[in-house]
Amino acid sequence: MDKVIIDGTELFLTQPDEVPMVWVGQNELVTQVLAAWVVIGDDDLPLHPRLLGKPGVGKTTLAYHAGRSLKRPVYLFQATMDTRPEDLIVTPVISDQGKVKYIASPIVSAMIKGGIAVIDEGNRMSEKSWASLAPLMDSRRYVESIVAGIKIQAHQDFRLCTTMNDDASTFELPEYIHSRLQPRIFIDFPEREEELLILKANLPFADEEILDYVVDFLQAAHEANERYSVRDGINIARYALKRVVESGEKMTSLVRKKRLAEYMKESASMILDAVAAEYFQDITEDYDDE
Repeated sequence: MDKVIIDGTELFLTQPDEVPMVWVGQNELVTQVLAAWVVIGDDDLPLHPRLLGKPGVGKTTLAYHAGRSLKRPVYLFQATMDTRPEDLIVTPVISDQGKVKYIASPIVSAMIKGGIAVIDEGNRMSEKSWASLAPLMDSRRYVESIVAGIKIQAHQDFRLCTTMNDDASTFELPEYIHSRLQPRIFIDFPEREEELLILKANLPFADEEILDYVVDFLQAAHEANERYSVRDGINIARYALKRVVESGEKMTSLVRKKRLAEYMKESASMILDAVAAEYFQDITEDYDDE
């Protein structure tokens, strides 16, 4: 674990995240995030974009991809309603020798390393927690740790962004926080072609026919204003395929297709709800007629 000395205090850093997140299509959204982070002069400062959208549309993946495209380490911090100010900055722990050891949060580690910090589902945090980051998001560019008794200045290459679900607001954030989390970048459900590319990237082991089932389901659900996302579609297909493999049956091509169609409907019901399962009804009926 890397460590630094700040004002005589030893601070241990967390490691950046290395996760298999793949962003496909919608390049304009990547450009919007990167533009917010650009610094165009000595007196300019980066902005801190707020990515908004329904659960499962890829907000975290977009932020991670944008950070990685800059060849910088990316640190993910999962916000919850129980997140405390010290969780965002420095946490004291007892070492094996019985001494206090100060652990930097992913956000502070990104500040020191000049990386990208992504606060996921930021509207789950209270105002008190956000207030501890307020100096970081203006011209001061620092945070203060009460427990460690130090002030930590952000590296000039440090960048910050947060994601927020449009239906999961636990706390109403005050204007002084909203004004620091700009610009707002809205992520909507992708078009059919891009949604199919996302499915292919995440389900490389699935047949084209399965991918078509899923994308048809998603597009119909979007048209009906359902909140089902591509992440839901991926999980439905994965579980249905696992059901086929787990059955261990030797099947003809037609029987396999019919069984898989049945499992897709079952999977949709288990992962989402009965309404979602009805979108797969036509598939099973088609094979019943053969």
